[in-house]
Amino acid sequence: MRRRSFLKKLPVAAGSSFMLNHIPLNALAKTAPLYRLASTSDNDRVLVLIQLHGGNDGLNTIIPINQYAEYYQLRPNLAIPDNGKRKYIELDSTLSVEDQVGLHPDLTHMKELYDRAKVNIVQNVAYENVNGSHFRSRDIWFMGGDYDEYLPSGWMGRLLDHEFPGYPENYPNAGMPDPLAIEIGNGVSLAFHRSNGIPTAISIQNPEQFYDLITSVGGAPPEHIENTHYGEELKWIMDIEEKSNQYAGRLKEAYEQGSNSPKVPYPELYPLNAPSGRIRNRLAPQLKMIARLLSGGVKTKIFLARRGGFDTHAEQVEAYDATMGTHAALLYHISSAMKAFQDDLKELGLEDRVITMTFSEFGRRAYSNGSYGSDHGTAAPMFVFGKMVKPGVIGTNPDLNSLDNGNLVHQYDYRQVFASAVVDWLEADSDAVNATLFGNWVDSRLPIIGNGITGTTEAFLNTRNFLEDCYPNPVSQSTVFGFRISSRNRVKLEITDIKGRSVQTVLDEVRDAGLHHVTADLSLLKKGAYLYKITAGHLEETKKLIRK
Repeated sequence: MRRRSFLKKLPVAAGSSFMLNHIPLNALAKTAPLYRLASTSDNDRVLVLIQLHGGNDGLNTIIPINQYAEYYQLRPNLAIPDNGKRKYIELDSTLSVEDQVGLHPDLTHMKELYDRAKVNIVQNVAYENVNGSHFRSRDIWFMGGDYDEYLPSGWMGRLLDHEFPGYPENYPNAGMPDPLAIEIGNGVSLAFHRSNGIPTAISIQNPEQFYDLITSVGGAPPEHIENTHYGEELKWIMDIEEKSNQYAGRLKEAYEQGSNSPKVPYPELYPLNAPSGRIRNRLAPQLKMIARLLSGGVKTKIFLARRGGFDTHAEQVEAYDATMGTHAALLYHISSAMKAFQDDLKELGLEDRVITMTFSEFGRRAYSNGSYGSDHGTAAPMFVFGKMVKPGVIGTNPDLNSLDNGNLVHQYDYRQVFASAVVDWLEADSDAVNATLFGNWVDSRLPIIGNGITGTTEAFLNTRNFLEDCYPNPVSQSTVFGFRISSRNRVKLEITDIKGRSVQTVLDEVRDAGLHHVTADLSLLKKGAYLYKITAGHLEETKKLIRK
């Protein structure tokens, strides 16, 4: 390859890209700021980021139940119905009335993960004076700064630049044979750039192209520029390419050694009607590959995956059904892919090591437009997935009677969420946090990380799914059984003798989420000791009853 052709590729340098299972990867070279974290960190935690390109419509993702009338009035041609077969999914009946929310009907898998205590929802995330440009707003999220700052580097890049100097001489090595960050796709992200502004690798489509580029350019710059500033930068880039070539081989080896659980099918298609370009699940293969790489021993700390299509100015929904269409398919893809990913990680024994965050450059306006779509807005929810998150909902529903020029008023700054990931998950020290520019947000960071085993997770589950003590007990004629379930399920409540043989069925029917009480006549039971047992989804519990 001629140098002129090579130099044309320099502006897109930000991760050496190659293909694994037909998915393009951008592997950040060891110089990447995130690299040092992997080589020196005393934990094996992994952060997966999912970028929702285009600006996700938060109001049709998380519906404010307590303000449904206002919601419907603002967007009658987009509003998710509050009744019928495709009504919104009630998320959590234990939340306060003013905080009650509904999920889009195609987020059933997210609801299931929430009920398993593996989801944290952060309401109304944005930044001050949201910029309506896709490119500028994404840069703000990546650089970790304010709306009026223009930085040549990203918060992830600065973090690793501070933590892990010394590339390329000492990498890869036996302790860290892998790139610290892997960006899936063809793009270049400011997030991984260092403060000196030099990109960290080159974007290509497959290993063969990558190899051709390396071998055709050679290992040293031409003599007439060897001692110039340009020559130094060109040599630096060539060194990065040489290192990245080693990563390509290492990742291919890890991918072949790894596996996904045969018990977990990853979703491929949207099962309902949607535009042709939205039928296939483009996120699932990315997450499947991440799980397989981790199972193969890759020590990469941060993965960035993407799903585009969220810029829904027109035909966000079908004219005949607001629950169907482009946005519905996209939400299904996110929800179903994340459910498969979490199940896969659990089967692979990796569930304790990984949390996943979604983010989008902005939300959509509260008002719908005349094209069955929504325009660029401000705040939107973020979702955090994993066994190790602190489950629940952070924040309140947006006030639809107090909009800012038709836009939602944000409640949390995006840096409050990312600061929690950096401090509480990646466990970066104060100097590293300051390098990200999140230092001023540490004290106000959000409580999204839990322990995943006891405490908050256990309390979350037990307050949403339980069997009450029946009353009265002992029973002479009748008693009242009480139970709470977190999602609509078939409930079977039966009485057995001490040996477990069924003697009376109290209830066997589908019940909605919430607290229920059932009065049962037990006058036909003989006097003695019995057990009463409930089975409803994840809830299985047995208690003792005395018939006097």
